[in-house]
Amino acid sequence: MSYQEVYAEAQRDPEGFWMGAAEAIDWDRAPSKALFADNAPLYEWFADGMVNTCWNAVDRHVEAGHGDRIAIIHDSPVTHSKHEITYAELQARVASLAGALRARGIEKGDRVIIYMPMVPEALEAMLACARLGAIHSVVFGGFAANELAVRIDDCTPKCIIAASCGLEPGRVVHYKPLLDGAIEQAKHEPEFCVIFQREQEVARLEEGRDFDWHGFQYGVEDADCVPVEGNHPAYILYTSGTTGAPKGVIRHTAGHLVALNWSMRNLYDMNPGEVFWAASDVGWVVGHSYICYAPLVFGCTTLVFEGKPVGTPDAGTFWRVIQDHGVKALFTAPTAFRAIKRDDPQGALVGDYDLSSLETLFLAGERADPDTIEWAQDKLRVPVIDHWWQTETGWCIAGNPMGIEPLPVKLGSPTVPMPGYDVRILDEGGHELPRGELGAIAIKLPLPPGCLPNLWNAEARYRKSYLEHFPGYYETGDAGYRDEDGYLFIMARTDDVINVAGHRLSTGGMEEVLASHPDVAECAVIGVADPLKGQMPMGFLCLNSGVERSEADVVADCVRLVRERIGPVAAFKLACVVSRLPKTRSGKILRATMVKIADGEDFKLPATIDDPAILDEIAAALKGLGDVVDRKSVV
Repeated sequence: MSYQEVYAEAQRDPEGFWMGAAEAIDWDRAPSKALFADNAPLYEWFADGMVNTCWNAVDRHVEAGHGDRIAIIHDSPVTHSKHEITYAELQARVASLAGALRARGIEKGDRVIIYMPMVPEALEAMLACARLGAIHSVVFGGFAANELAVRIDDCTPKCIIAASCGLEPGRVVHYKPLLDGAIEQAKHEPEFCVIFQREQEVARLEEGRDFDWHGFQYGVEDADCVPVEGNHPAYILYTSGTTGAPKGVIRHTAGHLVALNWSMRNLYDMNPGEVFWAASDVGWVVGHSYICYAPLVFGCTTLVFEGKPVGTPDAGTFWRVIQDHGVKALFTAPTAFRAIKRDDPQGALVGDYDLSSLETLFLAGERADPDTIEWAQDKLRVPVIDHWWQTETGWCIAGNPMGIEPLPVKLGSPTVPMPGYDVRILDEGGHELPRGELGAIAIKLPLPPGCLPNLWNAEARYRKSYLEHFPGYYETGDAGYRDEDGYLFIMARTDDVINVAGHRLSTGGMEEVLASHPDVAECAVIGVADPLKGQMPMGFLCLNSGVERSEADVVADCVRLVRERIGPVAAFKLACVVSRLPKTRSGKILRATMVKIADGEDFKLPATIDDPAILDEIAAALKGLGDVVDRKSVV
């Protein structure tokens, strides 16, 4: 079947389509139907089925005779170590940890926070919770104590599973003191903690509260899988929102299993036993969906990588990992490739490795600019597939279905909606816009299986954040358009569409132009307040290594390029060169914070920021733009 036929079938008969997809999952009790709409617009999928995620991710592969197949490869250039875990070994390790948690009183419905670096034990902790029907909430390792405390108070865990430390190039991140500080700050107190001691730092354990990972499991009885209802929450994942309290996105068990399993073959073109590498972190949604759950449920080998695209030791790390482990598909953020391109603009290191196993590169997490895609296409000689989704959806909204029918790539587009996603472009009043016009991207309800059904203990907030603005739709918060062929173009967050003298302009479109300059490694465009035009665009440019031209010349080039390609209407005159951009640890550029700095407004330091010192660098760069300083109090 073609993509169009598959998509049309899912639209015409969603019940039949998703019940068919559900047949690939092992059920303790099969669901009576797919969609439960009794409480619309709060929809549920496969709600009356009984199922266990851990059984589907681990035990069933062992039962089917695949126990010797490699489940997890851990590759850590930071510790100079590599090791493999088979499905049979994973089953034994997870059943043991689950048994120890059960012996300490953890049961179905209890919450467990997991605060760990990129080690296999992080996945084992997630799967052990799933085995018992406990609801895990993974918090990105190294999050500040107060941010961890907020999450402790929101989901009230009975237990916290943590590591003694995380490792960054050249430094140890002390997890245990952060955990202790968070528990001290939080109103809710967990009953106990389990600490995985790493040899790089052995943490002090609090007597009576903290247990050593290995000692904790000694002499306990293994736990079997506990069947749970289809609408039982598998996990809570907090979005890192820049304002207000973090939102606890919940994921129902059955829909999560069905959607992720379907995506592995149809979107990522994987087969059981092949190596899939999502170069992300278990603390983010990509880590949940495509490091832990989807590859294991589908029977692939998943790669857990503890390192960086550059600096561990160089910009050839990704190529080394692909070569060493026979990676078939790599999934990472565009920012990783921009970092590699910046360090090695000619791609000289690519030729040092055998990349013959790699068939596809998938990008997501932030808009993939055409220049980065073209660079990757040129150097890797494989399809480079941008796709778009969100923490809330849990899997791809729009992508190129490589396992159904590879569609022509259009630079700047994540291609087309996946089955179950009825994507519309709306104006402020909720009216559908014609093809080619920029508007708010919304998805007609119900969302397909695997997407959030609600927020943890915050239904009113869920309705207000996602459902109220456009009744009958899920509001994505992104802006874009669809072309005549139905391809979707994500241009910016809705907040990043700027109004220049009455003209709605996409900052993403300007970034695309700037990124095309041969000396520009990456860039960001923001809208700053202007008394005359309402808003003015401002560009920040990071240059490639080895650029010999003056910064002023590059800036002048970039201003001219935007004028030529977008037109004088963009009023693009302000740009400066910076050494780096402020980002979250997952690689997203903190544009909203940059706007506040430029406009001289107070702002809260984002919890997920990678290096707060970069904000001072941005402020200093703004001082160099005299025009801005004259208009605003950026001092």
